[in-house]
Amino acid sequence: MQLALSEEDRAFQQEMRTFFTTEVDESIRRSVAEGRELTEDQIRESMQTLNKAGLAVPHWPEEWGGRGWSELRRHIWHEEMQAACVPVPLAFNASMIGPVIAQFGSQEQKERFLPKTANLDIWWSQGFSEPDAGSDLASLRTTAVRDGDDWIVNGQKTWTTLGQYGDWIFTLVRTDPEVKKQAGISMLLIDMSSEGVEVRPIELIDGGYEVNEVWFEDVRVPGENLVGEVNSGWTQAKFLLGNERVGVAPVGQTKRVLARAKELARDVIDGDPAFKARVVDLENELLALELTALRVAAHSAGAEPHPASSVLKLKGTELQQAVSELVVDLGGPATLGSGADDGTADWFRRSVPIYLNLRKASIYGGSNEVQRQIISRTILGL
Repeated sequence: MQLALSEEDRAFQQEMRTFFTTEVDESIRRSVAEGRELTEDQIRESMQTLNKAGLAVPHWPEEWGGRGWSELRRHIWHEEMQAACVPVPLAFNASMIGPVIAQFGSQEQKERFLPKTANLDIWWSQGFSEPDAGSDLASLRTTAVRDGDDWIVNGQKTWTTLGQYGDWIFTLVRTDPEVKKQAGISMLLIDMSSEGVEVRPIELIDGGYEVNEVWFEDVRVPGENLVGEVNSGWTQAKFLLGNERVGVAPVGQTKRVLARAKELARDVIDGDPAFKARVVDLENELLALELTALRVAAHSAGAEPHPASSVLKLKGTELQQAVSELVVDLGGPATLGSGADDGTADWFRRSVPIYLNLRKASIYGGSNEVQRQIISRTILGL
């Protein structure tokens, strides 16, 4: 594989770098660099800035805002965005339900939802996981029963990230309990302001309220909000999760955090050969992951994600967790608020909540145990 960028691609890289570092609000980028939690308004503003320039959903069909870029250019776009501390477009919109509607939705659904999804005028939530259906998603129990042209939905979803901001929720529901469990699932688009929808926050170990429970009690959903055919939801879910796994290995972001840790703790690293070796190992692993991401991009064709997207998900989240652990170790007493409040201590102090929050990374998007099974079947043929 030729890994050197052409002159044209280098010019494209510089174009992306210039845009991200000059056009996206500096206060938003500073919040990302400092590891602060972004507000709803900051997330919306950032994605709308990107969308105005045609840079929010470049992988979508061109008629709905895509750019028709090569996979390499999409990779450059993604890496430069993370390097510039620009929030990646909201995954629920850009990488999950948007591509699903573009692939499986009716023309009416595409016209109704895709422009607002790309511009974050609609904030989508993900209604997949349930208390007894996480890694074994096909065991979901939330039901949808026909009532004339409509569906009546009852059940519960959990771990709904940023559901407190959600306008709509794309929801997997059981529409046929009599068939094999994967065969009886459909996908509904549900307005979260509908009567009978309740969002309840879940306090996390880091003290935040990033995730929620979503309850449905006799929620009436118009039949036109069914995506694709009845009982085709498992196909759509696999398509969605494959796309999610491709973007779930934040190589650029992890490299940036590691570089920042090296800068702030240079004396500690230089004075401890074990720390230095640990940093070098992580840098090598990140380089290998970046090359794997390029191979996945180069060999992805059509609508189906490459099977190696599971490798990206598995290794990417492991490295993300490993770097967060290194930052906590390097911070030492500063992670508890000890030391001068000169920005450095503040950065390390926020590293503990980030470390705790990232324990979930090996679970969402399909647990890493499930990814190993996918890799063994689809890549190794075991």
